[in-house]
Amino acid sequence: MPMQPDTGSLTLPSLPGSAGAWIDKGAVSTVEGSQIKGLSKGGTVSDGGQQPGTPQETSVFERYISERLDITKKQLEILKLQPGVFLSLTPQVPLPPGYVMFYIPVELGGGYIYGTQETLANGFKVAGIGSPLYISTEIKQFGYNLFEQPLSTYAPVDSVPVGPEYIIGPGDEIRIAIWGKVNAEFSLIIDNDGKVNIPTVGVLHIAGLSFNEAKSLIEKEFSRYYTDLKINISMGKLKSIMVFVVGNVNKPGTYTISSFSTIINALFAAGGPSKVGTMRDIELKRNGNTVVSLDLYDFLLKGDKTKDLRLMPDDVIFIPPVGSLAGMAGNVKVPAIYELKGEARILDIIEMAGGTNNISFKNRVQILRIEDGKDQVIKEIDLSEVYERGESNITIRDGDVVKIFPVSQTVDKVVHITGAVKSPGTFGFDEGMMLRDILTFSGGLLRYANEEEAELTRVFITPDGPKTERIIVNLKRAVEGDPQYNLPLREDDYVMVRTVPEWELYRTAIITGEVKFPGTYTIKKGETLSSVIERAGGYTDKAYIKGAVFTRESVRVLQQKQLDEAINRLEQDIISQSAKSIEAALTSEEAQQQQVVTTQRRELISKMRIAKAKGIMAIKLDRLDKFKKSTYDIPLENGDSLFVPEKPYQVQVIGAVYNPTAFVFNPGWTVNAYIKNAGGITRNAEDDDIYILKMDGTAISKRGWSGISTIRWDSENDRWLSGRFMSSTLDPGDTIVIPEKIERIVWLREIKDLTQILYQIAVTAGVLIIAF
Repeated sequence: MPMQPDTGSLTLPSLPGSAGAWIDKGAVSTVEGSQIKGLSKGGTVSDGGQQPGTPQETSVFERYISERLDITKKQLEILKLQPGVFLSLTPQVPLPPGYVMFYIPVELGGGYIYGTQETLANGFKVAGIGSPLYISTEIKQFGYNLFEQPLSTYAPVDSVPVGPEYIIGPGDEIRIAIWGKVNAEFSLIIDNDGKVNIPTVGVLHIAGLSFNEAKSLIEKEFSRYYTDLKINISMGKLKSIMVFVVGNVNKPGTYTISSFSTIINALFAAGGPSKVGTMRDIELKRNGNTVVSLDLYDFLLKGDKTKDLRLMPDDVIFIPPVGSLAGMAGNVKVPAIYELKGEARILDIIEMAGGTNNISFKNRVQILRIEDGKDQVIKEIDLSEVYERGESNITIRDGDVVKIFPVSQTVDKVVHITGAVKSPGTFGFDEGMMLRDILTFSGGLLRYANEEEAELTRVFITPDGPKTERIIVNLKRAVEGDPQYNLPLREDDYVMVRTVPEWELYRTAIITGEVKFPGTYTIKKGETLSSVIERAGGYTDKAYIKGAVFTRESVRVLQQKQLDEAINRLEQDIISQSAKSIEAALTSEEAQQQQVVTTQRRELISKMRIAKAKGIMAIKLDRLDKFKKSTYDIPLENGDSLFVPEKPYQVQVIGAVYNPTAFVFNPGWTVNAYIKNAGGITRNAEDDDIYILKMDGTAISKRGWSGISTIRWDSENDRWLSGRFMSSTLDPGDTIVIPEKIERIVWLREIKDLTQILYQIAVTAGVLIIAF
């Protein structure tokens, strides 16, 4: 989850608004030798071709080597609900055999999703997530998307240089330029009778002549009237012709197109063959005879356009029904549904699909086949034998689905090293690999490594289960090549390089605020808080020790984990209730209302996730002579921090009062007095859930206060206190929080743990929450 600046308060939104954070590429990391794969946003898989200007989709090979998935936030929510798919805030290391773990990017809340390969594959399939864990059969008929492009992209040009064989007809434009004794230019259109009227020369009938023949005739006629005359003849705009596109086509009919149009141009004008029309046997009929049969696969797969003839007036393009179809799915370069022509075998359809890709598993090809229109059967074939010896290169039938699987991403032959080496991790294992080799591959020992004693753990597989052997080795002697310690490694060996005893380069603690010498101090093991305060010169005369704030990193991690788990449970409840409510909606209006409610719930969760635990521990400081060896004079840990503030002069009142504000501290005012001066509580206030946040991180709630008038001793101020919660007095810097009633938002009544979670966020994250 992205880090947010500490604003001091967090206001959860009211009803309007929408939620939606999307995701980015997930990195691959190694945690104790286990591969964690990343989830990330991406496009959808198509059957080839990209719209101009659209982002490129992630290729299969890109996904494989980056170990990433194309996923959206909605898909992630669906995935979380699948049986056997588990969510964790921390990596599950080591993973059980057969399990796979994927990292969730911080933009989606962070954490990890794990499960068996089978359960995750099923979950990815349900959620529509592309993954190498399963073979997607969401493939389309090959080639038809070619005709989804705009017609203008493929429209023939109607003003181009023509060849000498071009047949002139009505509607063509002839351009004549003469110079010499006479200079003139003419642009003339052939009329419907096939004639053209040329000044001086007169009327000529040139329709039906080739361009070369017409040119010779015009030059000859001009030479009868002029000598020493130069002439240039060219074609202008060309005539249009009418053709028919019929059969199994998307838009059958009569089309008027350029005379330079070919069969493919006419197909584009008609929207191409329909899904029930063939791509492989398109007939061009002229004067009742079939002139050519066009196979569009030759054009799409080989770039062969030799049979794409130029059309003539009244030509008929006929598209018969589609032939036999077979699916080619999985790890080929162009997975799709292909139309078969004649006898096609396994290698033929793989070739049509561009061949296998670079991550395909060559020992297996699977064919799903319908036998006799009754049963579906599965045939498994060794693809490597088909390639090498032609064995099992069986004929593909209509309706077959051929699947090519990926090479497993599980690496079997590995060894591991961890601890005090420069680059710990998992390394490939080769026969003859020695202990000194893996020390070299890992960059060598760190200077604080224990060279005299390291631990090599070795696992033996036996019929009764795995047996573990631990071997103590001297690394210094191993590096020197001593055969007693430079042992040959075995597959799955695990080397643990220890540090020297009790090694820790530095431990530091930070003390800031009202001490004489604030800063970062190095500490030794077991040193207490009072010792560091003394080293910092003690408190200044402005120090307000009752408001001191002590934070610890280990506490922060634990608080954050508990907070995230609580919010995750709430999110699961909200998603489940949203699905049930939408399913139970009787009308479309109710369904729309439930969609709005779902958006509000998601926004609530998003806002809750902004809160971050700070690791505050309640420490009650005192004068150093009293504080030493007291309960709160605890041994310090690395990264501990103490802040001693100046004495504040305000008390805040926030939440469901008419005028939330800060007041100058008045030692005689009670909780009730501060609330009264803030205008009193509103009608939506949750009167029983009022609480006080102290500066040191502790909290006092009205519910936790005794329900009757009591007398108690205030040990901090050496005085007796009496009365109920509302009549108790405060300290400078305290904050009174008056929550609003959750019941005024109907859908929140069902969330039992919401109030507790909000209170937990307030205490562990050190922020104030004004609910709704």
